[in-house]
Amino acid sequence: MTTPTPHPPEPKLKIYFLPNLLTAGNLFCGFVALTKIVEADLMPSAEGIINWSPINFALGFILLACIFDLFDGRVARMGGVESPFGREFDSLADLVSFGVAPAFLVHRVVLRDVVLFQNHPEYGWFIASIYLLCGAFRLARFNCLATMAGTGGGKEFLGYPIPSAALLIVSFVTFYFLRGEPSFISPAGMDVAMFVVVIGSSLMMVSTVKYPTFKSLGLRSTTTFLKVIVAALFLGCLIVLREKILYYVLPLFFTGYLLYGFVRPRLSRAWRHEIEEEDDDEPSEPT
Repeated sequence: MTTPTPHPPEPKLKIYFLPNLLTAGNLFCGFVALTKIVEADLMPSAEGIINWSPINFALGFILLACIFDLFDGRVARMGGVESPFGREFDSLADLVSFGVAPAFLVHRVVLRDVVLFQNHPEYGWFIASIYLLCGAFRLARFNCLATMAGTGGGKEFLGYPIPSAALLIVSFVTFYFLRGEPSFISPAGMDVAMFVVVIGSSLMMVSTVKYPTFKSLGLRSTTTFLKVIVAALFLGCLIVLREKILYYVLPLFFTGYLLYGFVRPRLSRAWRHEIEEEDDDEPSEPT
């Protein structure tokens, strides 16, 4: 009499509480940002004043979503609880917060009022949809490469990360429109600049340019005395210039990160190590 072969236990879906709670906060912030953008009435009043408060709230929630997105992965890695569910959930939340919300934002504030599109408003929607489509492709490629590599990702992003692209658009919208029209650029120049930012960030998300993830930076990271001083001074500048962070610091920071992908291959390994705090013991996987 033969003994029946026992069936292997069915794999269990692991859903870790804290990282996914942070991801849920990311998704919630993206949804609130969308509702504020849709509710905004950007028609000038009788005095010619536009109520930017809903857009300001939307920008704040997109920034808050970025903070949640920054910490959910780090919490998962610190606890050793990375999972396929968490990666997929994070991508869905990112698509809403950093894909749909910025696309709606840039159309509502910029593209629908572009002079060239006044007789063809569908052009504005189409350009905004290019950003959303590239963001979705970027996230899908990330998940596929991470699955094929058998890891949650390495030290490099393949293509410009979608949270950085979203904050690049948010920072330029804030600088050009919420700050008020700068004296050194014409309205037509503003339209061209925003068009370049939207299309450029879209193409960079699906490019093969590699960007550092800075995953090695954490509580146990070591650094030099000079870099600590520079970081402390930079933090002090942010505190002193807190009212101008959105207007000046963020556009420069995310533009610099975008351009760094082009400069990075030409830097020596020593320079890259100083900037990125790479851990030479970890293999690099494209994500």
